[in-house]
Amino acid sequence: MILTIEIKEGETKLADLAATEKVFKTGSKGFFGMNKIQIGEKRYQVQVQLVEIGSKPKSAEDD
Repeated sequence: MILTIEIKEGETKLADLAATEKVFKTGSKGFFGMNKIQIGEKRYQVQVQLVEIGSKPKSAEDD
């Protein structure tokens, strides 16, 4: 699954950012995307991460 995130200034759409499913190093599940976008004369590196709350597997130490 891919999520599309709109980056807007007011009502003006500046860019779209795609975030793909990811299992993070911690074991948590979610989505992550990054890209470079231009806003006016300047370029920016942008990242987004969405982490599903409670998705990290419980370790044996937590029991």
